[in-house]
Amino acid sequence: MKQSAVRDISETPQAATEERLHSSSKRIWIDLDNSPHVPFFAPIIEELKRRGYQVTLTARDAYQVRDLADLFQFDYTCVGRHWGKHWILKAFGTCLRGLQLIPLVITQRPVLAVAHGSRSQVLASTLLRIPSLNIFDYEFTSSLVFFKPTWLMTPEVITPSESNRREGRPVLQYPGIKEDVYVPGFKPDPSVKGRLGIDDRNIIVLLRPPASEAHYHNPKSDELFAATVEFLAQAPNVRVIVLPRNQRQAASVRKSWATLFSEGKLTIPDHAEDGLNLIWFSDLVISGGGTMNREAAAMDVPVYSIFRGKIGAVDRYLANSGRLVLIENPQDVRTKILLERRSRPHTTQNAERAALTKIVNDIIMLAETKR
Repeated sequence: MKQSAVRDISETPQAATEERLHSSSKRIWIDLDNSPHVPFFAPIIEELKRRGYQVTLTARDAYQVRDLADLFQFDYTCVGRHWGKHWILKAFGTCLRGLQLIPLVITQRPVLAVAHGSRSQVLASTLLRIPSLNIFDYEFTSSLVFFKPTWLMTPEVITPSESNRREGRPVLQYPGIKEDVYVPGFKPDPSVKGRLGIDDRNIIVLLRPPASEAHYHNPKSDELFAATVEFLAQAPNVRVIVLPRNQRQAASVRKSWATLFSEGKLTIPDHAEDGLNLIWFSDLVISGGGTMNREAAAMDVPVYSIFRGKIGAVDRYLANSGRLVLIENPQDVRTKILLERRSRPHTTQNAERAALTKIVNDIIMLAETKR
């Protein structure tokens, strides 16, 4: 399901500033490196085009990036793929993809490169001397040693000192969290219930395995994932929708719990689904990653994190405000996770788009900077 159109941001208090930046024939290059980047950039792309900017989109064939980009009906060019978990292969794949991006980007002549943590884009834009903006919301991700973005951007809950500890670059910030950019534009599509056989008589749990191929992966997350599956398997009237990160992980989960799949206790969607829609029609979310946890928190859906890497500032902020429960050991799985049906409103609530407004205004400001 494609997300709904972004409401007219020119109605916000920043209207005067935005109107001065409203029209341009300049081109901005956005690289989609991971699946969460697709819904994040959807309203940003729409708003940039509304203000007269051209947008070049590239996407990596990794996780579900291509499937989601097709779901959102993006016009993009697929460049490069995922090279596995080993750091040597990761480094090789990053460099190779960066070089593969160069011929395409040369023909497009963008004035600014923008991505959410794409190292390949940083490499390519540095070699081509294209100013770049690298957005991120987890301060413990690794960065390239010799290639740096021109600017950084983070949520305000990450302090500039945390953001800039390695990069040594100017830091822009936006209010709220990354998910506030696109969650307010979400509209539920109940047809997913029929496709996945969701029965309202059951408690629906959306379960996301850990990012086992990420450089920050901690094997303790895998232990918590297994403990969670066993806990849910013993609970009556519980149906679990598993959302693997790739086909390799899907095959591993199916093999490990084949009986639960044959019994219908666990199920995996057979094609890409809008993650927000799956969250909305679930009673609770349990995830070993960051984005789905934060999306659930932004939608007021009970959410439990089995991520055991370094806890970032955004997750600390959500946990301290009671919007996210951190699961730290197998005992927490049994004692902290509440299996209850939730009462959801008939429609989502429209929220302020302050994060989207700030990000788009800053991108335009950088694109219009005289160099």
